[in-house]
Amino acid sequence: MMSSAEVSRAELPPLIPRDVLFGNPEKTSPQISPDGKYLAYLAPDQQNVMQVWLRTLGQKDDRIITADKKRGIRQFVWPYDGKHLCYLQDTDGDENFHLYAVNLETGKTRELTPFKGVRVMSIDRDPVAPNELLIAMNRQDPRKFDVYRLKLDSGDLAFDTENPGNIIGWTSDHQFKIRAAVAATPDGGHDILIREAPGKPWQLLRHLGPDDNGAPLAFGPESKVLYLLSNHDANAQRLIEVDMATKKEKVLAEDPEYDVGNVLTHPARRTPEAVSFNRDKIQWQVLDPDVKADFEALARVHRGVINSINRDESSKTWLVGFVTDDGPVYYYLYDRPTRKAEFLFSHQPKLEKLPLAKMKPIEYTSRDGLKIHGYLTTPVGVPARNLPMVLFVHGGPWARDNWGYNPVHQWLANRGYAVLSVNFRGSTGYGKKFLNAGNREWAGKMHDDLIDGVNWAIKQGIADPKRIAIMGGSYGGYATLVGLTFTPDVFAAGVDIVGPSDIRTLLNSIPPYWAPMKAMFNRRVGDVEKDNEFLKSRSPLFYVDRIKAPLLIGQGANDPRVKQAESDQIAEALRKAGKPVEYIVYTDEGHGFARPENSLHFFAKAEEFLAKHLHNSRYEPADDIKGHSAVNK
Repeated sequence: MMSSAEVSRAELPPLIPRDVLFGNPEKTSPQISPDGKYLAYLAPDQQNVMQVWLRTLGQKDDRIITADKKRGIRQFVWPYDGKHLCYLQDTDGDENFHLYAVNLETGKTRELTPFKGVRVMSIDRDPVAPNELLIAMNRQDPRKFDVYRLKLDSGDLAFDTENPGNIIGWTSDHQFKIRAAVAATPDGGHDILIREAPGKPWQLLRHLGPDDNGAPLAFGPESKVLYLLSNHDANAQRLIEVDMATKKEKVLAEDPEYDVGNVLTHPARRTPEAVSFNRDKIQWQVLDPDVKADFEALARVHRGVINSINRDESSKTWLVGFVTDDGPVYYYLYDRPTRKAEFLFSHQPKLEKLPLAKMKPIEYTSRDGLKIHGYLTTPVGVPARNLPMVLFVHGGPWARDNWGYNPVHQWLANRGYAVLSVNFRGSTGYGKKFLNAGNREWAGKMHDDLIDGVNWAIKQGIADPKRIAIMGGSYGGYATLVGLTFTPDVFAAGVDIVGPSDIRTLLNSIPPYWAPMKAMFNRRVGDVEKDNEFLKSRSPLFYVDRIKAPLLIGQGANDPRVKQAESDQIAEALRKAGKPVEYIVYTDEGHGFARPENSLHFFAKAEEFLAKHLHNSRYEPADDIKGHSAVNK
């Protein structure tokens, strides 16, 4: 006779290899060129390094047009000149991104910003100046990003607009001139600034206080209107049209509880056509009747939700990405004149016929009465009862978890774990009341929300209270350390990826270009100078004596946001206290693991670690898998 545990294991589907879940995608991130001639996408080369590939639309002439040797390319943009494709690349995760251009005819690649220690922060393009890009770069001063005008044919770079030191965002008008900006203010809020023309003085359009958030999105036709995303005078962020002559505002789209997410703007007319709201799932609201029939047609193309829409300049050809929770992202070409869609590819075809788990939106009430949303994934083929569980915490913390395919959720569910992700207070997308409820609540009420989620899962009978782990990256790594130190009886193990251990050293070591956001950090987290003891009291480093559960740490040596010292110091403190810790540093990684060999190595170690400490016999052995740059510390 088999035990109930053996029966459950027998009913689970076969193990999905880690390289299917965490290896490079087969094809991803497609974009149509503005002239509608080409399709570019990211895919690995024969050495398994992610490159940009090019296809002529209507043909099958796919070819690689980049030749990165190591880290792989993950960001590219189409200029309007029809001759080049541009991409960004840093060095071993240092986030000092440089800009490169590939000539589509010759295949030659040029580095356009060959400045050591300098970062290209953003890129703007416009059909009125097809040979030009506007880029923000901290070349003059590492603390601030000035605007430069770059000519693609010659590579000439000209200084365009100076940053006085507090500007954190720029917006160009219909003539491709910088006409709006966002300036951080000493109160932790920011000002939206406008000017009549380059060289004219900046004027205040609106001040947003520290509890508000907003920014210019784009100028409309002839720059007679400015579109904003802002939550002033409301709880959630709205799409607002501002008349530039009268400064009167008109709300175009809003929801009392959820922020506006993506805005679909016509590439030539410059007018918003639809907006998304990320509720339990992404939902679109059509603003322009001209695209109503298109969204109705797209709703019939594929199950799941529309996550991305990319178009040529004429808006006749759309490239649409559909997200599902139990399969890959599916990409289609959509022809507007005929309203017909043609399947392009999925990002990982090996996932298409696998027995993947469903992701269930959940909600519960926190101990102080706040409505908390999250997502639960449970194994396929067995009852969701008394399972080992991993609480997987998102980073940011000013971000959120989303419905859709999640490789970590699928990996853990396939191994027999329930997986819970919680959008705790301070997460974005749920309006400013929910966001600001997280102010100064690191290791406080933000952590209470996580524990309330664990208790919810236990009360529902889903989680075995003796076999629960906590895992996450960045803020999620910090939450892991908090979980093991502040609530040591809740968790049987913890996996921390690039998580800070002392808030004070974290805030004192942030990159110089984060300086304009210091007041925001002071308000949302705490002031290092004024709140030293408070921040120390919320830092896991000083509570290692409380830890009862084993800890696994993964860290990138070149991380500019959470320096290696954050992981070094808590690993050292744990060893001095005689506490169990495994610590792996990847010498060619930054804030997270970009190289697939490193991701596969770390998740192999994490899989064995969780199986051991949550008493789960179902796992794919690590065998002799090696991270390219892994160093056991």
